[in-house]
Amino acid sequence: MQTRRRFVLASTTLALTGSLRALAAGIAPAPPAFEIVHSDDEWRRMLTPTQFAVLRREGTERPYSSPLNSEHRTGIFSCAGCGLALFSSRTKFESHTGWPSFWAPLDHAVATREDGSFGVFRTEVHCRRCGGHLGHVFDDGPKPTGLRYCMNGIAMNFAAGDA
Repeated sequence: MQTRRRFVLASTTLALTGSLRALAAGIAPAPPAFEIVHSDDEWRRMLTPTQFAVLRREGTERPYSSPLNSEHRTGIFSCAGCGLALFSSRTKFESHTGWPSFWAPLDHAVATREDGSFGVFRTEVHCRRCGGHLGHVFDDGPKPTGLRYCMNGIAMNFAAGDA
């Protein structure tokens, strides 16, 4: 009787420990705190449905659909969510991928995190101020950085002027 009781107790303890470990592993870390925070309803009022899908739900616009692909004037590309200046036109280049591409962001404009969606590991780029999803960065860009910041045009606005 003592042996069976120990066996049941040990088995129950192991099962609970395993369940708690699995539960803990499934809990996502808290999202980083951003300077600008809005509820989903507020973002929906501020953004178009397509901008909301990209910036707030990490969507991707159709390739070659953004007018910013053809934008060649001098100026600044900023976050469509919060207006933070992100990229200078001086770093824009034609990547022939269908999305506006840059070889470097402005200082302190973007943040990155690993993105494992769709079973592929990439580096996601988001606005460091509001957390809006901008696109991804790849290591197949031109000199001097060798990086290609492949951005969703719908996630940005362009203002002509000094870059």
